[in-house]
Amino acid sequence: MKLATLAAASLLAATLTTAADAAPQNFPGAPGALTLSGKCAKLVVGKVDATKGCEGELASVTLVNGQVTFIFTSAGKMLGFQGDGTAIKPASNGNARMPLNLVVTGVGQKMTGQVKVAGTCTMGNPYGGKPVAIECTAESKDTAFAGSFRTNGKAPKQK
Repeated sequence: MKLATLAAASLLAATLTTAADAAPQNFPGAPGALTLSGKCAKLVVGKVDATKGCEGELASVTLVNGQVTFIFTSAGKMLGFQGDGTAIKPASNGNARMPLNLVVTGVGQKMTGQVKVAGTCTMGNPYGGKPVAIECTAESKDTAFAGSFRTNGKAPKQK
């Protein structure tokens, strides 16, 4: 389960800065890596449904330039939904919406591919003490991508 965190940290170590000492109360928050525990409800790439092997941990990596990536893992593979964290806007039901511009893929601890996409991630604030959903959908010119994760209500862990 810690695969996504380790991969994100090793991949992005050069561009991450140390997060503030206290956990941020906004989400996705300051530059750094977070992990959220819960249940992966959906992970689909084109016609391939990887939901069955999808792990119960979601990584959120924020770079110093404001780019945010939500990384889902399934059977040793990673799928990351990346977008502009500075363009997050309020959405319905207290959620927020972030526009996506890339889907990144990887195996083991290395991110190796990227596809330009259009899409969004809709997310609740996991610091509220109750389970929230993080749902991402994106399309490239050839493929549709979808990931959905429901937290267990516990605050994210700073990595």
